[in-house]
Amino acid sequence: MNHYLSIAVELILGFFFLFIMVKFQGKTQFSQITPFDFISAIILGELLGNAIYDHEVKLGEIIFAISLWGILVYITELITQKYNNSRKLLEGEPNIVIRQGKIKYEALKKAKLDINQLQSLIRQQGYFSLREVEFAIIETNGQVSVLPKSDYDTPKNSDLKIQAEAPNLPVNLILDGRVVERNLKEAGLDEQWLKRQLAKQKISQISDVLFAEWMQDQPIFVMKYENGKG
Repeated sequence: MNHYLSIAVELILGFFFLFIMVKFQGKTQFSQITPFDFISAIILGELLGNAIYDHEVKLGEIIFAISLWGILVYITELITQKYNNSRKLLEGEPNIVIRQGKIKYEALKKAKLDINQLQSLIRQQGYFSLREVEFAIIETNGQVSVLPKSDYDTPKNSDLKIQAEAPNLPVNLILDGRVVERNLKEAGLDEQWLKRQLAKQKISQISDVLFAEWMQDQPIFVMKYENGKG
């Protein structure tokens, strides 16, 4: 029993300590993860795993190791922010794989991609043919940025001389059959109003709703569970 209790204590403490380290390092660790960031995440996980399953490794030792590793990562981030020349070495650099509509094969090889993978990445950006692409850049996090040819570019309201209204952010009011009270309150609405809107769509129970979204000056958008509760 003491053995399982020891594992539980180490796991809980390690969880909170890793959580603090991740928050300390910032959101770019996830939104713009580089190969260096990926390795850092693996090592942090490995250090915690050793603390749990290797009984010869003490929790204090593992906390010291995680702290030191976190400091090294933080120093590395400071270096890349202060010295531009270090970014290419530590973070990599974007590669232009399509320039003026032509595939740069050497750049594609450098990015370790083949044509099928490139097509897949471009499709994820909403372009289903390479003929639509003027420029494509593989970013340091592995994602692709696409600049389409003018014939395939989406015209902006400013291009068409159209006076556009200010955009409104959609608000989730119901998720998985439950009212999102905070969103409802921030939108200046209440549950009675919500029930009336659902009644207009012949829905009597909030629990029957999988998802409901509201936007200013727009009717509420509702999706029910298709075959009963999910």
